[in-house]
Amino acid sequence: MGKDAKSGGKGKGKQASGSDDAAASKGKGKSGKAADGLGTCTYVKARHVLCEKQGKINEAYKKLQDGWLSNGDKVPPAEFAKIAAEYSECPSGKKGGDLGWFPRGKMAGPFQDVAFNTPVGVTSAPFKSTHGYHIILSEGRKN
Repeated sequence: MGKDAKSGGKGKGKQASGSDDAAASKGKGKSGKAADGLGTCTYVKARHVLCEKQGKINEAYKKLQDGWLSNGDKVPPAEFAKIAAEYSECPSGKKGGDLGWFPRGKMAGPFQDVAFNTPVGVTSAPFKSTHGYHIILSEGRKN
């Protein structure tokens, strides 16, 4: 039962965010772009955790949840950096997962989609890309 609830929750979450985005962009028209800037900026500044195994990324995400996310708090970049240093298998892990600023088109499909659609200060849920499993912390956006 626990497994079903988890996967059901993830599925619903993805669908909800997808439909919210669609509804928001249709409903708001041009003002939607100005209101949040999601998906419209050219550059994003982000940190991430990369793990080859899903179990390891889930363990890292659980630490973020236990410390902040389950309380509705944002993860402080310094704390995210500690998790990245401990768990990330990307060379950026040594720098606290810091990827700096990167332009649209530089990162692989799913990573770019999540990075450019995560509001500043927000930590993404774990997701899979061609490189493995990631968690992203969005730190900034600019055109």
